[in-house]
Amino acid sequence: MSAGFRLDRVDESPHEPDISPNWNESVYANAFDPVRKVGGWLRVGNRINEGAAEVSVCLYLPDGRVACQFGKPKITTHRTWNAGGLSFHVDAPFEKVTVDYDGPVFLLSDPTLLRHPKQAFTPEHQVPCTLHWEQTSLTPPHGGEPLAPDQPTAYGRDFSLGHFNLHTKVHGHITVGGESFPFDGQGWRDHSWGPRYWQNLFAHRLFTANFGDDLGLTLHKIEDADGTVRRLGTLFSGAGTAYEDVLDLDVAVRWSRDEVPVGADIRFRTASRRGAVGVRVLTMAPLRNKRQVGDAIVESRIHEAFAEYGYEGRIGYGMFELVDLIKDGRVAGYP
Repeated sequence: MSAGFRLDRVDESPHEPDISPNWNESVYANAFDPVRKVGGWLRVGNRINEGAAEVSVCLYLPDGRVACQFGKPKITTHRTWNAGGLSFHVDAPFEKVTVDYDGPVFLLSDPTLLRHPKQAFTPEHQVPCTLHWEQTSLTPPHGGEPLAPDQPTAYGRDFSLGHFNLHTKVHGHITVGGESFPFDGQGWRDHSWGPRYWQNLFAHRLFTANFGDDLGLTLHKIEDADGTVRRLGTLFSGAGTAYEDVLDLDVAVRWSRDEVPVGADIRFRTASRRGAVGVRVLTMAPLRNKRQVGDAIVESRIHEAFAEYGYEGRIGYGMFELVDLIKDGRVAGYP
């Protein structure tokens, strides 16, 4: 638990939704095998007041292909995370979670097709997929629900009010079509609850990485439309050790000419150390989220990258996520 937050083992279980029409409770996991260079991320977000769940499966194969599935299947209960063939089961709170998927995915040799969903999500790209991940925690959880109304949170008050995350060791397998990938690696998972619209994020950067079982980081920069910026994160060095809070960081994203992130350079500071991290995108999945507000369609551009990290002479792997509101035809966080 973090100072100023409440977090109990019961928070691994579903929470009672409030009356917000956009109440969301999400469980998310990512993981990568550093030898086989395979992995990805999965998420179930229950929106019980809307009668549906958001289901995402995005897998990165060693040769640069992406296998993915996205949907909003109907749900009638918020008591489980089990929708669209994807399930999360808490075997032991804060200690072990099992993730399973059994269903179709769209296998794309060219992930940039995701910018054109009508071309990407076609029958000729569809293949069967199964995934089984056993996620064992490498760290205690970090985060929780704020204890006071003025307690600062990572996302503010209108996006995932309650939130915790931790790094994991992951064992299992992935099959995509006729290809099978045994899996031994590391990852990161989180659990969040509260009202959520993706468009409440103006410019968001999230970096999660593991450098083996004994070293990992989470770095987070969120910019609001009014220019307010939150810089935070955590670092662990030694399995089972508590996180060290990141007190400040600078993030310089490297972009291609067509406004796609290709990497980042980061400097951060904790109470006891300063560090520099280099990020290189290996495979990018360019996504989007749209919502109707009155007569207008509001869109966010979402970049989800499998990335290689360099820190203190070690190489690690993880996710590099960017969420940017499209405002006046421009990507909010593009320089």
